[in-house]
Amino acid sequence: MIGTGHTATTTASNGLAAVQTISAPLHDARALSQRLVTHFTEAVTPIGNLPGEVLRGEVTNVTRTCVELATGVLEGHDVEDKVERLHRAGAEWAREGIPIGAIHRAVRDGVELAFGLVLEAAGPDDYARLMLTAQRFLEILALINAAFAVAYVREHRAAAAEHHTAVQTVTSALLAGRSAATMARSGGVEIADSYSVLALGIPAPQPRPGLDLTVAARRTLRRVQAALAAHTAGRGLSLLGTEGGTVLVPTPEPLPVADLVSRLSTATGVALTATVVHTATGGIPEAAERAHELLDMVHRLQCAPGLYRFDDLAVEYQLTRPGPGREHLGALLDPLDEHPDLMETLRTYVGSDHSRQRTARVLGVHTNTVDYRLKRIAQLTGFDPSRPSGLWHLRSSLVARTYRNSATGSAAADGLPSRGINLSGKEFQRI
Repeated sequence: MIGTGHTATTTASNGLAAVQTISAPLHDARALSQRLVTHFTEAVTPIGNLPGEVLRGEVTNVTRTCVELATGVLEGHDVEDKVERLHRAGAEWAREGIPIGAIHRAVRDGVELAFGLVLEAAGPDDYARLMLTAQRFLEILALINAAFAVAYVREHRAAAAEHHTAVQTVTSALLAGRSAATMARSGGVEIADSYSVLALGIPAPQPRPGLDLTVAARRTLRRVQAALAAHTAGRGLSLLGTEGGTVLVPTPEPLPVADLVSRLSTATGVALTATVVHTATGGIPEAAERAHELLDMVHRLQCAPGLYRFDDLAVEYQLTRPGPGREHLGALLDPLDEHPDLMETLRTYVGSDHSRQRTARVLGVHTNTVDYRLKRIAQLTGFDPSRPSGLWHLRSSLVARTYRNSATGSAAADGLPSRGINLSGKEFQRI
């Protein structure tokens, strides 16, 4: 039993006094901290590998603070100043790269050793006091661990914010065609010799009762950013908002861009659409502009989600270029402006891979009705959709028309089928 018999009797009826008495084995903080540091040197590798002067200085001082904190908690004293000391030490250790797991291991070992000293000093009549003391030691363990955890989180958030700012600055410079070497070096950002430049489209969340669309969109964006960092080994650069943006993936890619887009979609739970253009670092501004032009075209053509390369859309891209050719092609369908049922039939027929039966199912009409409408389209436009040459002109007109009419605000009326079209006569394929 610790203390005199009188003290033991007093402490049995007074919980606080009991704790004050039972904390006696911890009062020699200097000797106990040296004993603990010796244990850490032998048993906790990241700490044991620190230079001797650090062990004798900083680690010993922090350990003594922990011992004093434990004694203060057991005796009911204010320990805020000691918690603040641990915050400062934790921030410094986080900057030095000491794993927080090693810190928690050391704290656990230290608390275990300290409690063991209390148990060794206790007598057979101290059971009630030990129950209270055990509860206090759990509080001590939680308090010290929380102090270090808070320090580590604060430090890592600050470091992440600093790195994020550097990445944003470097990415903006690359997209603007400015030199980014100095900023990259100071921010620890690696610049590759070439990139796959992705224009990424993130669909808006689907409205449903109780859903905050702004919060949902930001959540999706954070998931995209986290998955992008994970799947590009932290080397991917991006400027993204809730609707999408630009991603720069260094080549050779850590992960093929097709797989990357697929995994980003899986991680976010939404079907993403992207276009990609490959370029040397100096050509990033032009490649980004081209990629976003392609993405805009994919959206206008209502293509299926997935990744599209320029080769997949080269003919369609050329048809969208301003000029008399686009205007002429777009005008081929003007005779159908007064016949929305025929325009809808043509769009559905093209999007159904020229299947009359599938077109009929989508429209909810008889196949004979589809045949009649296709004949009417041929009569009004002069191009027969049942013949390859006529279908080529009609499909080209649908592509050109989305851009010709966008200036007048009527693009929505001439939108294309949800799976998209391709002038080769095949549906766009997701890569």
